[in-house]
Amino acid sequence: MTNPSAFEAKLNALIKLQRDAYFRDGFPSKDIRLGRLQRTAALLVQNKERIAKAVSDDYGHRSHDETRIELLGALGALRFAAQNLQSWLQPQTYTPMTPDAEARVEYTPLGVVGVIAPWNFPIMTTFSPLVGILAAGNRAIIKPSELTPATSELLAQLVGNAFDPSEISVVQGAAEEGEIFASAAFDHLLFTGSASVARHVMRAAARNLTAVTLELGGKSPVVLTEQFDLAEAAKRVMTVKTRNAGQVCLAPDYALVPRGREREFAMACVAAVKQMFPEGSDSHDYTSIINDRHHRRIEAIVADAREKGAEVIEAMPPGGTLNDRRMVPTLLLNVADDMLAMRDEIFGPVLPIAGYDRLDDALASIRSRPHPLALYYFGADDEDARKVLDGCASGGVTINDVMVHMYGADMPFGGVGASGTGAYLGMAGFRTFSHARAIYRQSEAREAAEIFRPPYGKRLEQVLDAAIAQ
Repeated sequence: MTNPSAFEAKLNALIKLQRDAYFRDGFPSKDIRLGRLQRTAALLVQNKERIAKAVSDDYGHRSHDETRIELLGALGALRFAAQNLQSWLQPQTYTPMTPDAEARVEYTPLGVVGVIAPWNFPIMTTFSPLVGILAAGNRAIIKPSELTPATSELLAQLVGNAFDPSEISVVQGAAEEGEIFASAAFDHLLFTGSASVARHVMRAAARNLTAVTLELGGKSPVVLTEQFDLAEAAKRVMTVKTRNAGQVCLAPDYALVPRGREREFAMACVAAVKQMFPEGSDSHDYTSIINDRHHRRIEAIVADAREKGAEVIEAMPPGGTLNDRRMVPTLLLNVADDMLAMRDEIFGPVLPIAGYDRLDDALASIRSRPHPLALYYFGADDEDARKVLDGCASGGVTINDVMVHMYGADMPFGGVGASGTGAYLGMAGFRTFSHARAIYRQSEAREAAEIFRPPYGKRLEQVLDAAIAQ
């Protein structure tokens, strides 16, 4: 949309439409929520090929299998929520102050939730959080990324066909519209993207005191130890580092390897990449960088490392016959903290490899940076693993693999500090997009209601003395 004023008017009208429906219809029943989850799943299943084609068109090239894996994650979350919705909706009971009183918490819908989705996994990052939003009984307005216009347009069509605008709507726009979206009077706002943009989103949302859930990224480290086979670790690391050409918020951003084994690990990474992509960067399974600007940004990271003394190792021969934005997976040795590769989130197929002498040194390196979205440790599940877990803050952790902790539909997904705030997936998503409403039914005994009412007397003194006694 090229007219920000028109966008704002349309957005405000949609918010009013959904909020009016929220108040008019009351909190939706379990069956209504279940129906919305089922319609969402059907939307994805019935249009999987159209979705895969649109995503590939936006990238220049992305394997349809890559997008189907993304669809699988969203469908898993939808199906898990449908299976568990009944138990999530049950009130939680608490201990009342008197035996014949009642204390409980019911989880109620927030109202209208805004979703700002990114470009890198436009299906999963839209529909996985939508699961919790719908299960909690909310309405939703989605703004997909302007960097995936074909996918965004298709999602607008599909959602428009499957849902009334008072339930779910999709609006489109660029950065200026994104700022308007973040400033709108939502009851909750979810943003997935970079930390730099998240700061603007939080400032914009603060104008309406809108609660915000942020799913960001950061420099997620890999800590390798002598306890785990290095070649096998390289395969597992590079499986995710090359997925979507490294354009993954949970991708390993740098590897810490026992001193003296850096080159060995790099060569194992090269071997793993060649096995996965025997046709090089022209492999049908390898993804292009989303656009020219991001391609230049990642190339600048590599150039900066080379200029400052790093050794640059390309993991497979460049192709370039299919798409000029297919970037070869690249390993960096002899890295230093002043390099862009060790300062900024890479979000591409580049992996710096650094050596460490003691595990404490590796932990100090991790702690010197903002809290990452993920932490990966390869070694025995022993006291060293406990030392790493207790010695570093991170969003989530996978031991002896990469990114697996977010595959479970029942485990919360979210960051901490600079990598995000709040979580979704499973019950965590249901509760993130719900209000925990405390409800207390007072005792029928008059004394329970009168005990703290002036004038204070002997009975209250006895109660206070007993309660405050050492």
